[in-house]
Amino acid sequence: MSPGDTKRRLLVVLSAAVFIETTFYAVTSPLLPALTHQLHLSKFSAGVLTGSYAAGTLLGALPGGALAVRRGPRFTLLSGLLMLVVSTVGFGLLRSAWALDASRFLEGFGGSCSWAGAIAWIVAASSAQQRGQVLGRTIAWATAGSLLGPVIGALASATGRAVLFCALAGLCVLMVAAVAAIDDHTESSEQGVVEALGVLRRRDMLVAMWLMVIPALVSGVLEVLAPLQLHRFGAGAGVIGLIFLIAAGIETVIATPVGRISDRHGRLLPLRTGLIGTAVTMALFTVPGSALTLGLLVILTFVVLGIFWAPAMALLADVSERYGVDQAHGAGLMNLAWAIGQIVGATAGGGAADALGDGIPVLLTAGICVVTFLAVSGSAGSGRHPLPVDGERPLPADGEQPPIVAGRRPLPVDGRRPPAGERREGR
Repeated sequence: MSPGDTKRRLLVVLSAAVFIETTFYAVTSPLLPALTHQLHLSKFSAGVLTGSYAAGTLLGALPGGALAVRRGPRFTLLSGLLMLVVSTVGFGLLRSAWALDASRFLEGFGGSCSWAGAIAWIVAASSAQQRGQVLGRTIAWATAGSLLGPVIGALASATGRAVLFCALAGLCVLMVAAVAAIDDHTESSEQGVVEALGVLRRRDMLVAMWLMVIPALVSGVLEVLAPLQLHRFGAGAGVIGLIFLIAAGIETVIATPVGRISDRHGRLLPLRTGLIGTAVTMALFTVPGSALTLGLLVILTFVVLGIFWAPAMALLADVSERYGVDQAHGAGLMNLAWAIGQIVGATAGGGAADALGDGIPVLLTAGICVVTFLAVSGSAGSGRHPLPVDGERPLPADGEQPPIVAGRRPLPVDGRRPPAGERREGR
């Protein structure tokens, strides 16, 4: 098998693993109204159920990145997938609110490990000049998973959770076998978590992480408020699933072109577009008076959010590389940023809606998008913005550590490889 064929096979398997993980993540939206009724959940409790996955991702973000550095991307991805098997069976069989919260929490922790391993492996297999496009393809697979998730959720509302979720766990076992069959030749940088976290002193890393927080924040708010409001307008689980299905389908189509645009014209161009579009659609959330008009607005909002993901992930990978952060730790920081946004959006958004109505959380998120757009545009426009917005790999300054590329030990500046005993290959 040629190196090109090997690379394509690797990317297909890793993208399929991401597809499985996001499928499991996305199943709850159509189930949320029924679970709210069966378990007598408030909006806040529904937000906790929705946000439990993100809480697991939050606590698993840094350990997942550290595991990928120490044991390699394949071991980390396999560990995450096995956690998904256990949590999916639990979500199908358990019946109390706290047990479902715990299942989603474990699923989120496993998802964090899965993403850390997969993203570090994917970035290792791609050049910086094609990073946005490759991550865009991965996001397209992930979004395709979120296409299937609501369909499964709607089907489970009709057939019952137990059989369907146990069958899904069986699919995940097959994915484990596929990943285990691929050799992992990445080399460890042996970089510690504390060393990697030093990059958080850098303003451009904080900006890159914030641009990952925002779409997760908005998604968290929508994934709680949209299904409940659609249900109040008379939409059943099937209609709610169809709305999320259409939105995810469009996101799947646009992910790769958006990533390619960010490679050619800079990461901030699509990100600014996403900020303004999201601000407008979120500000209009309380205007529709029927399931049809609200459904169309929800679809548009998720499509606009789809503009964020590939450029934001590529930007964070660019900045990680700029400061010599192992890309496995960079993937952990991506998970950390996403989880913070998702938790705040789901739990705080649901709690605020309970106390003050839906208008407050959606207007707050719209305002955050506007302020961020102005800050990023003003900084970039003044020439002071340090982000690598042209899509090129930034070179290290004199005396700086050479960049660590996706979990690999960097070559010394004289170009010599480290002794064979220091390299870890073929785990």
